[in-house]
Amino acid sequence: MDDFFSKTYYGNTVLEYLIAFGIVLGAIIGGKILYWISKKFIKQITSRTKTNLDDIIVDKVEEPVIFGLVLGTSWWALNDLTFSDDGSFIGHVFGFLTVINVTWLIARLSDALIEKYIVPMTEKTESDLDDQLLPIFRKGLRIIIWVLGIVAGLNNAGYDVGAVIAGLGIGGLAFALAAQDTVKNFFGGIMIFADKPFKIGDRIQIGDIDGFVKEIGIRSTRIETLAGRIVTVPNSMFSDDAVENVDLEPKRKITLNLGLTYDTKADQIEEGIAILREIAKEKQHLIDEDVFISFNSFGDFSLGILFIYFIRKEADILETQTEMNLTILRRFNAHGLEMAFPTQTVYHQAMPA
Repeated sequence: MDDFFSKTYYGNTVLEYLIAFGIVLGAIIGGKILYWISKKFIKQITSRTKTNLDDIIVDKVEEPVIFGLVLGTSWWALNDLTFSDDGSFIGHVFGFLTVINVTWLIARLSDALIEKYIVPMTEKTESDLDDQLLPIFRKGLRIIIWVLGIVAGLNNAGYDVGAVIAGLGIGGLAFALAAQDTVKNFFGGIMIFADKPFKIGDRIQIGDIDGFVKEIGIRSTRIETLAGRIVTVPNSMFSDDAVENVDLEPKRKITLNLGLTYDTKADQIEEGIAILREIAKEKQHLIDEDVFISFNSFGDFSLGILFIYFIRKEADILETQTEMNLTILRRFNAHGLEMAFPTQTVYHQAMPA
């Protein structure tokens, strides 16, 4: 048995491999135990403090810290082994993983601090601009942290980062040509933030899409349609098409064409116009005081009265139309004004025998 453990493979004995493997396995098991201790005891202690900052820090830090301890212990175990390349490859791998782990920790901490301090500040402000910019800022900061971390990790692993970046520059032209739509969407997003044609929560109409803005990003905007579905619209579309912001209308114009039967007398037409003016005065808490009423047509089967009114911005559009239509119908019925429907009169003349 001693002969088996003393056998040498690639510069190390079987016993040395087993010891290194046991240390790595022990580090992983120890990491699991530390994670359980953190969940079971440390978080209970931090939950009893007055501030929740320590809860956030523990929640965000525990995984990268435990992974770092496992990584460091594994490196210590493997560092005692002999490798044909003097362990440079293993060292580069662990160097890269160490930088990535630190980057992971920084990214989690920064996002937690933004959630803790900056998000509540933006919610208290009256402006909606910071609410729109904050998600972009968070994503941009996360991307910057990870890009810098990967570059530093590659540099730590022995790669010539400068040469890599120079190589990327050679293909920059081809990449730019392939990314025309992305660039167009990016400038479309800049236009939205600069011109502010709408904000989060506004109801807009663009093309065949009608709904409420849920999220504005650099590349695209998410709209919840009236049917409750989420539509992702490329920002370039807002540069090419007209955008109608329904919420910015000062009042909603409603046009009614009321048709009365042809046996309606002239004084009854005047009575109908007077009734409409009376209703408009009564409903001024719902509609604007300026209304337009006209006996405007002799139709194929009806005498037409045009009634145009404007619903106030603070009034509910559907409820107001219902109330106005019911009031008109009741008043016209009470005064004997009969609404027309499509009819035809056929004259039959007998042919002589």
